[in-house]
Amino acid sequence: RGAAGHAANHWEAAQRLIRENGTTYNVYEETSGGAHPWRMDPIPALIPADEWRRIEAGLIQRARLLNAIVADLYGPQKLLTEGLLPPSLVFGNPNFLRALHGIELPSNGWLNFIAVDLARAADNKWWILSDRTQAPSGAGYALENRVVMGRTLPRTFRNAQVQRLAGFFQTLSDNLVSLARFDDPLIVLMTPGPHNETYFEHAYLARYLGFPLVEGEDLTVRDNKVFLKTLNGLRQVHLIFRRVDSEYCDPLELRTDSLLGVAGLVAAARAGNVVVANALGSGLAECDALMSFMPGLCRHFFGEDQLLPSAATWWCGQNRERDYVLNNLDRLVIRPTFSNRSIIGNRMNAIVPAEMTSAERDTLVDRIKHRGYNCIGQEALPLSTTPCWRDGVLQPSPMVLRAYICADGDSYRVMPGGLTRIADN
Repeated sequence: RGAAGHAANHWEAAQRLIRENGTTYNVYEETSGGAHPWRMDPIPALIPADEWRRIEAGLIQRARLLNAIVADLYGPQKLLTEGLLPPSLVFGNPNFLRALHGIELPSNGWLNFIAVDLARAADNKWWILSDRTQAPSGAGYALENRVVMGRTLPRTFRNAQVQRLAGFFQTLSDNLVSLARFDDPLIVLMTPGPHNETYFEHAYLARYLGFPLVEGEDLTVRDNKVFLKTLNGLRQVHLIFRRVDSEYCDPLELRTDSLLGVAGLVAAARAGNVVVANALGSGLAECDALMSFMPGLCRHFFGEDQLLPSAATWWCGQNRERDYVLNNLDRLVIRPTFSNRSIIGNRMNAIVPAEMTSAERDTLVDRIKHRGYNCIGQEALPLSTTPCWRDGVLQPSPMVLRAYICADGDSYRVMPGGLTRIADN
């Protein structure tokens, strides 16, 4: 009872700090709309140092591999000509932006900030569930969580020698400054606006990094250069740290109905007058079907096996893989290949065939047979649990860890922590 009361006090203190700091998350689907207080569990998930070092090495390798893949597909495309990736998986991907093919960037300039979703299986082995290379969210919330927990559990943090996050964000800032290629560059953080679900994070990171927070309408392009509109006139922008998805960034060359971007941004980037981080089109690497090719691609680029394996994945656009999925439906989860494609009707999320009715299953089998390129089969991992505070008591809950990596010169650096997400029930 004493431990439970102690945990309850920590939870109340953490919730109070969240309210005082105005930490919010916007929920699109709720009819009431508006910002909701950030939900944070008061029990931190702690990972031993030796285990984290192994994770860290695997994440750095993953970041290097993702950057190499994106750089090749927007450059020489040797992965296609040498048969290491099927062209239909690349050219059919809505996140592959043809307008960006051939653009010249530094070798590590494609992916400057990456998130990777990890899960620890019941046997304590870590697996990669997905990669986030478009405009990864959550790092600001991880920083805010660390600040709140450091104030509510100072003794625990001190005794556990929890690493600070300031060095990671300093590396991120330093790398962005170096990419801008000017002595005193103007770097801005571009947000879709206050109605975005993670707008709090955009404002929080902009303030923490010291970058002006801007929306697309705050910028303009003149003579293939990007400028920030100010009361004192136009100021040239040298780097845009974007929180806007690529296709919305330029209504002139990308998505013409976008109200979030800057007309002419692609031309300015192509001319080398502005750097966009992550590079426009980098969401290409978020396609989960790529995970089935990762072991071969890792050996191709580095001559190494993956230090952190991906969850076993089969893309149904290939005959042998499609047959395997059809013969093992009860063991797999079915997901869409691309984020804008549905598998059955309007269902965009994961499908668990073992839980479907006979009629639903027949429809799924027919769809896989005739439109297999639209879906993947993925092994369902039994997840390990972490303690969480629910209904006034400690309970075990499955968790997924989102880790963050930023470019650091010719390599990458991993945030010493991350954002742990637990199931609601």
